[in-house]
Formats: sequence, structure tokens, C-alpha cells
Amino acid sequence: MRRGLYWLFLIGIQMVFAGTALAQVWPARPITLVVPFAPGGGIDASARIQASQMGELLGQSIVVENIGAAAGMAGSARVAKAAPDGYTFLIGNSGTHAYNQSLYKKPLYDAAADFAPVGLVSESPRILLARKDLPVRDLPEFVAYVRANQARMQFGSAGVGSGTHLPCVLLNRALGVEVTHVPYRGAGPAMQDLVAGRIDYMCDTIQSGAVQAKAQTVKGVAVMAAKRVPIIAELGTTGEQGVAGVEASVWNAFFFPRGTPEPVVRRMNKAMSDMLDHPSVRKRLEDLGLEIVAPERRSPEYLAQFVREEIERWGRVIRAANISAD
Repeated sequence: MRRGLYWLFLIGIQMVFAGTALAQVWPARPITLVVPFAPGGGIDASARIQASQMGELLGQSIVVENIGAAAGMAGSARVAKAAPDGYTFLIGNSGTHAYNQSLYKKPLYDAAADFAPVGLVSESPRILLARKDLPVRDLPEFVAYVRANQARMQFGSAGVGSGTHLPCVLLNRALGVEVTHVPYRGAGPAMQDLVAGRIDYMCDTIQSGAVQAKAQTVKGVAVMAAKRVPIIAELGTTGEQGVAGVEASVWNAFFFPRGTPEPVVRRMNKAMSDMLDHPSVRKRLEDLGLEIVAPERRSPEYLAQFVREEIERWGRVIRAANISAD
């Protein structure tokens, strides 16, 4: 028994030294950042901005690889199964690491167990938009109208289980209404029908939604966040307008494969945090409508707990609404 414990102790010591030695020479070659979505989207744009600056800080280039399939699960699974050597990491989000764990009967990975969290980066709240001729001026009037007319109303989204679907489900359940969901193949077609008045409302990304609301092609009703956002500071939040508990932000974070040496994780986390504090990088990300998280929310430990909480939070919504993407 003692001999077995002794060998386990020696193996543990060797692993610690091996991890420390790797961190001292890491990175010795380019690093691959997997973006689990197609090129050209908001996550892709922000990932490339961050990768460039983090590469400079680490003294190695970070190459972005887009693997867009299966609602982000294909690219995420690729990283989960990659060698834990610090040369492959992922930018994940609410969809890849929270929604998918309950939307699918057999997700391709365990979001809480198959990754080494690096750090939370940013959040991007949803914005509740209505067709421009919906006879409401604010959220209280919207609530009253939906409750009175729910049987003949429709809301749109980018697809079942998407980041524009589940926030509206959360809102509808908070209001106690049953409204017909119209899933589209992407947020763009849904927005087109909202502008045309063929659907009544949607919970869009703040990036595109704020632009449409400011152009008055649709009606901005509320920002689904705890506080107002600079990109459309004049629009009140759901909480300010009397509907608490429906905050819905899509967040972004970095992950290594499980088993990546802790010293490597820590060094990448420092590069990430320093990158977020760089004034020009911060401005570029904020111009995309992203809210940079505070330093105390950037640690690997915080992200690990945050992911578990998000899986449970959105799992309750998905199960209660009986939503499945299978």
C-alpha cells in the first residue's frame, strides 16, 4: 500500500515538473485557435482581433481555424479531443458550452468536464425588438399587448435552440404566455420578416438589433441585460422596465483541452487578460457591441463554475419548454 502511494506521489511530482518545463518553453510554435462557427460572423471577427494581440503577447502567431458545423459542436469536439499540449484552444460561447448540453440527447462532449477553462472574455446581451407598427411604446405596454394577443402572435429566431430563440423562450415563460415560434435559417431572414411586419418580435443580438432599432426599421423594446449598453444607451433594460430575471447574454470564453498543464493555462490566461486591458483592442471589441468582463471574472476557476451554472440555468429553460434540437 505504502509502495503504491509512493509511486503515485512520484508520478504526481513528475507531472508537475513536466507541466512546469512545458510552460517555460511554451509556446515554441504557432498556436491554433478553433472558432466553431463559419467565417465572417461576430464571434469570428472578435476572435481574430483577440488572437492577433494575444499572439503578440505570447511571442507566437495564433492561427484561426473555422470549423462551423453542428451548432458549434463539431469545432468544440475537435478541441476536446486534441492533444493537451497548449497548441490548440477554443473560443466557446453560451451555445457550445451551455445550450447544447440540454438541447441534444447525446452532445458530442461534456462542456464542464472535457475542457480546461482559460477565462471568460465578454458578454453580448440580447435586445428585444418588435415590428415597427406594433402598438407599444415600451416593455410594460409590450407585456400587456402580448398577454392580450398571444394566440395570434409569432416570434422569430435564427433556429431552434439558437441564441435568438432561447432568450425569447425565457421571456415568454416569465410573462406566462404561449406564442408561436417561427424558426429561420439564420438571424438575417428572421430580421427581414420582422422589418416587413410578418412576425411580431424577436430577441436579436445587440450588434445587429441596435442598428435596426436606431434606423427605426424595427422598434427597440428593451435590452435583456442587467445594465444598459453603450451601443444603444437610450434603451432601458428589462429590469428597469419592470420585468426582472430575463437577462440573456451570449458570452464568449477560451478553453484548452482537458489535461492541459496548469502553468500553460495560467500563462494563456494572463495573455488573455492583458489583451482585454489593451485600450485599442478593448475599443475594437466594444465597437462590436461586446461588454468586456471585469478582471475578477476572468480566472479559470470563475469560468469553470460559471459554465456549470449556465448549463443548469439554460437546462431548466430548455426542459421546461420541451425544446430539442435532435
